[in-house]
Amino acid sequence: MKKIQWRKPHYIISLTVAVALGLGLGATGWVFGESGHTITPLPSPSRAATMPRLVKIPDFSPIVKKYGNAIVNISDSDTKTTHGHQGFFNPFPQNSPFYRFFHRLPNYTPPENEITHVIGSGFIISHDGYIVTAGHVVRGMRHIMVTLTNHHAYRAKVVGLSVRYDTALLKIHAHDLPIVQLGNSKNLQVGQWLLAIGMPFGLYNTVTQGVVSAMDRSLPHDDQYIPFIQSDVPINPGNSGGPIFNMRGQVVGINDQIYTTDGGYMGLSFSIPIDTAMHAVHAFERHQKLKFGWLGVELQSVTPQMARALHLPEQVGALIAQVVPSSPAAKVGLKSGEVIVAYDHRPIYNISTLPPLVGDTTPGRTVAIGVIDHGKSKTLQVQVGNMPQKMLAATNQRSIDIRRLGLRVGTLGPKEQQKLGVDHGVLIQSVYPGPASFIGLRSGMAILSINQQRVTSPEQLAHLVKALPANTPISMHIRNHHGSIFVVITLPTQ
Repeated sequence: MKKIQWRKPHYIISLTVAVALGLGLGATGWVFGESGHTITPLPSPSRAATMPRLVKIPDFSPIVKKYGNAIVNISDSDTKTTHGHQGFFNPFPQNSPFYRFFHRLPNYTPPENEITHVIGSGFIISHDGYIVTAGHVVRGMRHIMVTLTNHHAYRAKVVGLSVRYDTALLKIHAHDLPIVQLGNSKNLQVGQWLLAIGMPFGLYNTVTQGVVSAMDRSLPHDDQYIPFIQSDVPINPGNSGGPIFNMRGQVVGINDQIYTTDGGYMGLSFSIPIDTAMHAVHAFERHQKLKFGWLGVELQSVTPQMARALHLPEQVGALIAQVVPSSPAAKVGLKSGEVIVAYDHRPIYNISTLPPLVGDTTPGRTVAIGVIDHGKSKTLQVQVGNMPQKMLAATNQRSIDIRRLGLRVGTLGPKEQQKLGVDHGVLIQSVYPGPASFIGLRSGMAILSINQQRVTSPEQLAHLVKALPANTPISMHIRNHHGSIFVVITLPTQ
């Protein structure tokens, strides 16, 4: 609300006269200017009717009171004994002038008990203890603890976890628990209010609010099967996996990640639509394998030059780069060079629009696909297939470029874990110029933790790195065939 500062006594007289005139004149009033001589007419009823109404910020307290107790804290408490190791290491790269001074520096790691805590949020969807959270929050955890707002703690087990949807379903042994109300994320519109409740930094029932900024966002380095909700709701480390509510008090999304260049909140938050998440949750509840629709095409973006070359009326659609033999797309005659502009009677504006629609389609269902081939339009009826298991298995072995670190990391498989003597971490696959190469990290090493946070997957490491501050010393726990070492890395702003 705008404050009025009274600086001169005659303002009071002017305001009093203005109010009196306004009351006396009815539909038309007059307000005196600062000098006392200039007068300005108040808007007439017809003009006032066309003026936009002031937006009132809603009261979120009823939602917090009703559903706050259904939000939980998720942590991993893992205590283990690490064995001492004698070896050699050099903290500097070979091109560093300091390398020759530390060429055979002895390194001894004494035995110790290591306790790590990974904190996230979740929400209860059933009175008997089913809990939904983001998949990267619990992926790789060994001892999952769920703590309620009344500080009662329970050991939880993973019922199911989908990497493609970044969604997990947990179960605790409890009864008569408070639950949230699930909504429909497809009804969201840009500009609508949203409310997030979570446990950032372990602070129970922290509430933040904002509005829907965009729908169906596709993010780089993330699975394209998630049509993210973009908002300006402030999300902080520990909010991941928590719910985002609409003004009806219904959960419409799962807080998943933020975009940041310096580790701080920058007004860009991304949430998994609840419809997408529940597609996975329902399969987990029935103990069924999660199925994804599949066409069997490789896609690429339509550039302005490509649109002119393909005689497209607009720069829209998804260009087919290759068709997998014997796939559903091949069976109906789809060919490379054609552009998909509609799927199941929904427009395809760009390459990121199509994969989520295909993935959510029940395998075996026949849908209409609109195609432009050399400027001519046609519609094909395609029976959507089931994504092959080898493609699903490849998801668990994916790798990610983390440009802020300057390296590419991949899943640390059982063989690598056994060879290095660890049970968690990610494998450094390649290093290019950047912070990682500056401190001497090499391919074949494993990253076990960063900033005292245990690393369990490439996706989780990417999320952790996004939230770290810039130009600040950050500890990293590295292991290679010779032993373990803690190094310090400083991240850039972008």
